[in-house]
Amino acid sequence: MEEAAKWYGELVNYWEIIDPEYYFRYAMSLRSIEEYEESNKWMKKFHELNPNDSRGKAFLAKIDYVDDIEMLSNNTIELNNLDINSQYSDFGVAEFNSGIVFASARGEGMKYMWNNQPFLDLFIAQGTADGNYQNPKPLIENVNTKLHESSAAISQDETLMFFTRNNYFDDYIGRDSQGVNRLQLYRTTVDNAGNWSVAFPVHFNSREYSVAHPTITLDGRRLYFASDIPGGYGESDIYVVDILSDGSLGIPKNLGPSINTEGQESFPFINTNGDLFFASKGFPGLGGFDVFVSKGLDNKAKEGDLSNFAVKNMGKPINSPKDDFAYYENLTTRTGFLSSNRDGGKGSDDIYTFSVPECAQIVQGTVIDRKTKELVSGATVILYDRNGEEISFMNADEDSAFTFNVDCNEEYLVRGVKDGYIGDEQRIRTSTINEANEVVLELEQDEQEVTVGTDLAPVLDIPIIYFDYDKYNIRYDASVELQKVLAVLNQYPSMEIEIRSHTDSRGKAKYNKTLSNNRAQSTMQYLIDNGIAPERLTANGFGESRLVNDCFDGENCSEAEHQLNRRSEFIIVKM
Repeated sequence: MEEAAKWYGELVNYWEIIDPEYYFRYAMSLRSIEEYEESNKWMKKFHELNPNDSRGKAFLAKIDYVDDIEMLSNNTIELNNLDINSQYSDFGVAEFNSGIVFASARGEGMKYMWNNQPFLDLFIAQGTADGNYQNPKPLIENVNTKLHESSAAISQDETLMFFTRNNYFDDYIGRDSQGVNRLQLYRTTVDNAGNWSVAFPVHFNSREYSVAHPTITLDGRRLYFASDIPGGYGESDIYVVDILSDGSLGIPKNLGPSINTEGQESFPFINTNGDLFFASKGFPGLGGFDVFVSKGLDNKAKEGDLSNFAVKNMGKPINSPKDDFAYYENLTTRTGFLSSNRDGGKGSDDIYTFSVPECAQIVQGTVIDRKTKELVSGATVILYDRNGEEISFMNADEDSAFTFNVDCNEEYLVRGVKDGYIGDEQRIRTSTINEANEVVLELEQDEQEVTVGTDLAPVLDIPIIYFDYDKYNIRYDASVELQKVLAVLNQYPSMEIEIRSHTDSRGKAKYNKTLSNNRAQSTMQYLIDNGIAPERLTANGFGESRLVNDCFDGENCSEAEHQLNRRSEFIIVKM
C-alpha cells in the first residue's frame, strides 16, 4: 500500500481538476499505512468536492473514528494463523463435516494474470482434536473448474452449498459487453456419500455484473450476497433474497443505504443470532476492508424491514490497517474465522481463527427522587445506543426497578422520565466480561411553570445543542441531547417550538447567516425524522448577531469560548 499511496499522492497533487474519487482512494491508501491525519485531510477535500457522498458524511460524523475504533477494540481476542495457510491466497471459511471449506490459490492449474497466482479453487480440510485443521484437498468433482471458485456458504443440514465462480458453465466462458468475465453464484447439493451434484447458476446471475460471496441464514430461508447490480448504491452492495419453500430463489433486494455506501461492501455473513457481519471500504475504518456488524439485521429483514440498520466497526484485532474480510463465527462452539492480508501472514491472504468471547451483560437499577431519595413509581426508562437511537424502553416495576439486556463492549445512554419531573440520564460503557451495570436515576420534581416564550434549555434541563466549527451536521452528543427535546414534544403534544441557531463570529457575516440557517434546518429535520409533525416546528438562523459573550470579530478567544456561540435553542411558541 506504500506504493499505492505514493502514486495516488503524485496523481492528486499533479492535476488541478480530477475526479473526487481519487481523493477518496488516496485517503484510503494513507489509512492502510496508518497515516491517519494526512488521510483525514484528503477525506475533507473529498467531501468538499462531493458533499452528497455518504462516505464523506460518515467521516465527518465520526472524525475521531480512530479513537472510536480503539474504544471498540477487544484485547481478549487472540488471532491464530491456521497451519494450513499457504504462500498463496487463502480465505473465506464455511464449516462442513467437522472441517472447513475454504478458497485457495495453491493449485497447480493455469495462473491468473492479475496476480500471477493459480486460479482459486475450493478446498476442504479435516478438523483435528486440538481444534486445528489438516490435509486440505480440492473439491474436484462438479465444483472446481479451470477458473475461480471461492466463498462457499453451506446450509445448517450440510446438504446445500452456494459458492462463487467465474461465469463458466458447461465449458462456456461468458463475458460482458466489455469482454470481462464476471463472477456468478452457483448452487450444488451433496449426498450422504459426500458426492457433489453438478453446480448450476442462480437465476439472477448476469454476464453484465458480478454476484458473489453468499451466506445462508440459520433457518435456510434467506441468502445474502454481494453484487454490483445496476441501480445499487456503490461499487458493490449487499443484497438479500428469499429461498422459497420449493428451493427456488425469489427477487433480490438491496439492503439500502444504512449498509451500502458509494464504495465497496462485500463478504456478508449472518450468524445464528441474525447479526450481519460484512466487509466495507465505505465506512470509517483503519484501512482497506474493515469488518463491521449490524446487530439483528436478519431478524428485521425477514419481516421485510430493510431500513435504519445500525452499523458498528468490530475494532481491533479483528480489523487492521490492511484488508480484513470474510468474517465467520459459530456461537455454539465459540469458534471464529477471519481472512486478512495483514502484516505477518504466510501468504497474500491468510485465514485466522479465534475464540469468540462469551459475554452477557445487563443494565439494571432503580428510579428515585433526587431530594427525598424515595422510590419513584410509574417512571419510564429508555435505553439509547451510542448514536442516540432508541433501542428499548420499559416502565419501572412496583419497586421502581428496571433491567435491560445489553451487548458487551458498547456504549449506552439510560434515561428516566415521568410527568411532573425533570428527567435524569446516565451514560454506560459495558466491558468485555459478564457483569451487571448498576444505575440509579434521580428524578427531580418540576416546580417551574412552562409558558409561551420559555426557553426549554434551563427549565427542562435541555442543554444547548453545539456544532463543530463551519459544520451543520448533527454531532453524536447533539443527537443524544435532541432525544430530550423529542421526549418533551411527545410529552406535550400541542407544544410548538422555534429552533434558533447561532454561529460564532469567525467568517463573514453573510456566510454565518447561511450556516446558522442550515444548522436550524438540520436540527428541525432531525426532529421531523423522529416523528414530530413539521407544523409544530419553525427554524431560524441568526448567524453571529446574538453572541453570548464578547468574542466579536478580531477578539482573541479560545475555541471553547467560540463554541459557546455555536448553539441551537428551543423556544416555546405555543402550548
